[in-house]
Amino acid sequence: MKELNMMIEKNYKKIVMKFGGTSMGDIEKISKVADHIQRERDNGVQTAVVVSAMAGETDRLINLVNEANVVSNKAEKDAIISTGEQVSSALLSLILNSRGIRAESVQGWQIPLETSNMHGSARIKNINPQKLQGLLNNNIIPIIAGFQGVSEENKITTLGRGGSDTTAVAIACALNADLCDIYTDVDGVFTSDPRIITQAQKIDKISFEEMLEMASQGAKVLQTRSVELAMSYNMPIRVRSTFIENNFEKNDKSHNIGTLVTNEENIVEDKVVSGIAYSRGEAKITIQNLEDKPGVAAQIFGDLADQGVNVDMIVQNISADGRHTDLTFTVQETDLDSSIEIIEGLGDKIKYSKCIQSKDIAKVSVIGVGMRSHAGVAAQMFATLAEKGINIQAITTSEIKVSVLIELQYIELAMRALHSVYGLDIKH
Repeated sequence: MKELNMMIEKNYKKIVMKFGGTSMGDIEKISKVADHIQRERDNGVQTAVVVSAMAGETDRLINLVNEANVVSNKAEKDAIISTGEQVSSALLSLILNSRGIRAESVQGWQIPLETSNMHGSARIKNINPQKLQGLLNNNIIPIIAGFQGVSEENKITTLGRGGSDTTAVAIACALNADLCDIYTDVDGVFTSDPRIITQAQKIDKISFEEMLEMASQGAKVLQTRSVELAMSYNMPIRVRSTFIENNFEKNDKSHNIGTLVTNEENIVEDKVVSGIAYSRGEAKITIQNLEDKPGVAAQIFGDLADQGVNVDMIVQNISADGRHTDLTFTVQETDLDSSIEIIEGLGDKIKYSKCIQSKDIAKVSVIGVGMRSHAGVAAQMFATLAEKGINIQAITTSEIKVSVLIELQYIELAMRALHSVYGLDIKH
């Protein structure tokens, strides 16, 4: 990995740097961000920069909207909460210009970064790189407001929480950059949450698929959509820290900087399991004695999808008479009340005896591309949890992931046990 990181440090000619809210927390931190940008400029790298709002600013703006206590207008809400990135991009541009570094703040509509009309969770449809590339060709660093774009109706849109990651990767793809650097408050991706697992190790390299699974199963380092986009366009991402001092040293090659998210073919290590992810914000719904006939599940999950509810784990148990079933599935805890309301509203279309809900659950996932070629990973997971007296309520799998639903109170015990049994406590 050291050789690969050194190669990237030496050979890239054009990069996109993204700085999150913690990196942009105040003027002092923004000055550190400027140090990183200045280092790349001094090394002759063409650099575009994407920034989030200052830490806490988006929440403050959302609270202002809520305090107004009016019927929600999503377009106007987007116009308000997108201003946080406008402020941070202009502040960073001012600081860079004060150092004699030519920079210009650029908003989503100015690029333009074109999106769908779905305010609050818009999807990027097209980016015209001409303006940004023109600035780069004139030795001007574009400081791009993340999280925002412009709709077909010429209205400001936002991409949803974590959308600045997606902005950065999309800009990197549009500019045909060599690398997208995501700067945050941690020095890369770890085998598990270091706040829970003190033995968690930094991963030097991880595949797009593993990172996508980790992000979708609860890891907060990268936003899921940004990883999907990077994988589609084969855009390498490097997760690195804004605040570790030796990241400022221009010629430091002794430190394996951050984590490189790349193609599986570029990863030499043959680890079976790469990480343990978790999610606390899960809720479980069980519909008992549901009629087992064609179209019932489609009705339930279709109506949930129409209301924007994302269903994760699904377990179905057929009754002895073959005519009824218990259907269990999970949703985000924030979607629980609306999900129950939707199911109850289906009472005249589907027949069931009872709908049971539970919030005190969590999901734990074991992830690794090595699962493709190694048997027994799931069995080892189940045996380890059984040894600790932890009951499994539901199971779901993919080619490189096994997830289980357990009681919330056992989440830390489960993670520590699994992290140890798969040998992740030891630095490889």
